[in-house]
Amino acid sequence: MNLKHTIQTTLGIILLGISFTVSGQADKPVDSKITNVTVFLAKAQVTREAKTRLEAGKTNLVITGLTSQLDPQSIHVAGKGNFIILGTSHRQNYLNELNIPRSLRSLKDSLEFYQKQIILEQSQKEILNKEEQMLLSNQKIGGTTQNLTVAELKAMADFYRSRLGEIVNARMKQDDKIKHLNIRMARVQAQINSQNELYSRNTSEIVVSVSAETATSVDLEVNYVVANAGWYPLYDLRATNTRSPVQLGYKANVFQGTGEEWKNVHLKLSTANPNLSGLKPELSAWYLNFYVPVVVSERKYKAMNRGVAGVAKEANDQQQLSEVVIVPAESVAEYVQTIQTSLNTEFDISLPYNVSSSNQPTLVDIRSYEMKANYQYSVAPKLDLDAFLIAKATGWEEFSLLPGEANIFFEGTFVGKTFIDPNSIKDTLSVSLGRDKRIVVKREKVNDFVSRKAIGTNVRETSAYELSVRNTKQEAIKIVIEDQVPITQNNQIEVTVSDTGGANYNKDTGKLTWTWTLQPNETKKTVFKFEVKYPKDKQITGL
Repeated sequence: MNLKHTIQTTLGIILLGISFTVSGQADKPVDSKITNVTVFLAKAQVTREAKTRLEAGKTNLVITGLTSQLDPQSIHVAGKGNFIILGTSHRQNYLNELNIPRSLRSLKDSLEFYQKQIILEQSQKEILNKEEQMLLSNQKIGGTTQNLTVAELKAMADFYRSRLGEIVNARMKQDDKIKHLNIRMARVQAQINSQNELYSRNTSEIVVSVSAETATSVDLEVNYVVANAGWYPLYDLRATNTRSPVQLGYKANVFQGTGEEWKNVHLKLSTANPNLSGLKPELSAWYLNFYVPVVVSERKYKAMNRGVAGVAKEANDQQQLSEVVIVPAESVAEYVQTIQTSLNTEFDISLPYNVSSSNQPTLVDIRSYEMKANYQYSVAPKLDLDAFLIAKATGWEEFSLLPGEANIFFEGTFVGKTFIDPNSIKDTLSVSLGRDKRIVVKREKVNDFVSRKAIGTNVRETSAYELSVRNTKQEAIKIVIEDQVPITQNNQIEVTVSDTGGANYNKDTGKLTWTWTLQPNETKKTVFKFEVKYPKDKQITGL
């Protein structure tokens, strides 16, 4: 056995030497640091810097500890120094996991502490149980022939009662401690489970083959694109009063779950989306033919349904991943430079940032803009008698806005939320700033003008409504009142507007619009009337 083992060892050394001689290149692990990250709407480009020293000859520089989610096709390596980059490759490392962050190490230490405490408390409880069993097994007092006095008997009884009571109380306290320790341990375990998925993945490595004639220093810059990262916009719309411009706070929720920690990195946010193809689609010939039904077997039909169900589940999972929690952050809007490229907009943030690999978003202030705004009130008394203050802001097109949720503040108070969709906004961005109870609005049916008459085979119904608006504020206001008259969907029903009350009337939609200026404590009224004619043997819905 010794001779065989010696032969195997020698043969292994010879083969290793032959392999090394053939390749002629040694692997040299190199530490690297993330310095810059460009975050797209989906995915991100990570830049790492690595420094080392080369000996003369060919060497494989192995940049270790990278996320397994990087795209190998996106790897780009550049360097400074007296050497030549021969090529690059990417490989997975299933033996090493990503470095566990300090927060997760602390949680695991806490879990180990609670586990030890529970074992200790359970041991104390077991000691109490043993003592109780010992006392109960030695209840025979003084033997069978020994006579005890009443005082001695009473003392022994008091001892048993007292000590057994102490054991019961101590055991209850132990149970209570164990219960609370289990609750704390469960909470810590849940927190660990939420982060373990991010850091229990395997790592990957980038191998850079280089050649140097002499020993030299090497500075490498490595770029690659990673999945499971991105950002989405969030806005704050603030109006101080009805005489001031609207302040637009442009923010970004940056998230990533790559397993790599972005610590003190230079962030750049881009409106580009690598998930969307940059290739122009090409039209193919549009053929027409007669439909021929295809008979599908039951087995194939079930297989198709399973496939559709899988796609639906995947889409649902993607929707759940997009739900994120907003995390407040300090404003750095003054340190952001906006760069307009040929196709996209980039926001370059000069202050270093930390983005944890937790898929929990980090809030980044991008910019603060000022928009000119006109303020007016608007009311639709058929639906709601309260008047709403509306800010109509202009100039938003200059800010490269993306679809996103906006928080609304007026006079320093949170009013509500809205959604900004630049694709549907025209020239003016309208923002509702809330209700104003100091504007009193009424809508009442005028019975003097209401009638229902049967003429021949038809019925004519006449309706009239009075609108009243009172301004109890100490300043003049501009208000838009909206109401409507019905429109017909049947040629047997005729609608005639006999009096618009001075409104702007849209015949296609039936919408009536008034724009009034009311002075302090002024009241204005108007009446609009319409008539509906229809066959008397029919009933109308919606009137």
